[in-house]
Amino acid sequence: MAPDFLLLLAHQPFWLVSAVFVLGLLIGSFLNVVIHRLPRMLEADFRHECANLDRSEHDQIPRGPTYNLVVPRSACPSCGTLIAGYDNIPVLSWLLLRGKCRHCKAPISVRYPLVELITGLISAGLAWHYGWGLMLAGALLFAWVLIALFMIDLDTFYLPDNLTLSLLWLGLLFNLYEVFVPLKAAVLGAAAGYLTLWGFAKLYELIRRQPGMGNGDFKLLAAIGAWLGVLSLPAVIVLSALVGSLIGISLILAGKRSWTNQLPFGPYLAGAGLAALLLKPYWMRLIWGV
Repeated sequence: MAPDFLLLLAHQPFWLVSAVFVLGLLIGSFLNVVIHRLPRMLEADFRHECANLDRSEHDQIPRGPTYNLVVPRSACPSCGTLIAGYDNIPVLSWLLLRGKCRHCKAPISVRYPLVELITGLISAGLAWHYGWGLMLAGALLFAWVLIALFMIDLDTFYLPDNLTLSLLWLGLLFNLYEVFVPLKAAVLGAAAGYLTLWGFAKLYELIRRQPGMGNGDFKLLAAIGAWLGVLSLPAVIVLSALVGSLIGISLILAGKRSWTNQLPFGPYLAGAGLAALLLKPYWMRLIWGV
């Protein structure tokens, strides 16, 4: 049965795209957990380490209740009722419940089904674009991590090393077999991605006497370079800077931000990385003629 199903996916694009869309919805549901919990897990670890910094080995403060990506089970933040499996079906449960908790009727943010739906649609688009094979597996991993980083940085101004560095090494490992680009282009992409933003940040600090970008942005662009190669970086940088500038200026003109407020740059890098993943063959020909 399983080999027949895999053959169906490999040779029938409709079934492949449909199956990957459903998989993307499920992954999107898990990404909601990662987006919400990972920053809190890292903050709790940091506070615990700081609290024990000057304490002896026998005087350490114990950790609190287990809190990770699995434990505790998801619950309504308003009434604390555990969410049953039938109320946790991606997108569908939110629609059936009309965006409210089954028990206390507190509203459930629309961002949860949106993350699920966007992840499903992007996954389906990648399946249609790349077809069955190792390239699709890599593209899906790359896209899912970028979606998580996009949302985490938007919420917290933080790009966790757990995700950025894992993404970087995965890109190099995939390109060890030249899945997306030759290994040399991947290594150069990682180095150039990091050093380019690092150089911009140092120049900004010299001119403005204040930091303008976090180290997480350097690592994220390095990861994108590791996956897509050094020749993809100019388009990624230009697109992210252009979109970031347009959105930033629009928010300032609308009175939502001032000129002194900082905006996270990670979401624009992640969005540009996703665009590069889908459009790479086209703009590589346009920019480099290859």
